Amino acid sequence: MDKWLTATWLITNCKNGVSSCEIARALNVTQKTAWFLDHRIRLSFGLATPDKFTGHVEADETFVGQKARNMHKSIREKKITGTGGKDKTMVMGILERGKDGKPSQIRTKVVGNRRKKALHAEIREHVQAGSAIYTDSLKSYEGLDEFKHEVVDHAVEYAKGTCHTNGCENFWSLLKRALHGTYISVEPFHLFRYLDEQAYRFNNRHMTDEDRMDLAVRGIVGKRIMFDQLTGKVGAEAL
Repeated sequence: MDKWLTATWLITNCKNGVSSCEIARALNVTQKTAWFLDHRIRLSFGLATPDKFTGHVEADETFVGQKARNMHKSIREKKITGTGGKDKTMVMGILERGKDGKPSQIRTKVVGNRRKKALHAEIREHVQAGSAIYTDSLKSYEGLDEFKHEVVDHAVEYAKGTCHTNGCENFWSLLKRALHGTYISVEPFHLFRYLDEQAYRFNNRHMTDEDRMDLAVRGIVGKRIMFDQLTGKVGAEAL
């Protein structure tokens, strides 16, 4: 229990995340053990989404992957085969702005592409019809007729009154700081777990360290994942 609770405390309260190497040193275990421990704890961060967002909502997407400028030329030629986000993983975020004294909340998901069908499906799943939704000028967001949809063109301006996606952009900066600065290299297969971790800390940032840890410990009840499931050697149910 001393190792489980220490690891849970670090993961829930280190704002930039904490690497498995650091946890291995702190707990005096191997890095492999610490990595497995970390992911089992992240399982408790999976966010239940029973209610749809309402009010003022932002939707945005970003690409996660290696930076070409940091690669050796020979590696870059193998891994970068196109422009933009062709060789990166796309993540979508939907953020409900703070209201009634509560801070803003975000939900994230790895999506296969940024075509209209994929993005509209996520928005309709998580946002109540009639809500005000703000996006950038990506053509895929056109056609959200059941929402009060406003668009800001980032080629011209970053905000147009209340129409902006700065809340999502703020979350992306926190996420990428953790991925590039703490975890260094994250496989796309595991990316959704790191998204859940960062979203958990972001959504519960108003809590004390003790309450944030207590919520995580309660969330682990009834959840379990085996090493073969975690590494993809056998099938795992969506948890």
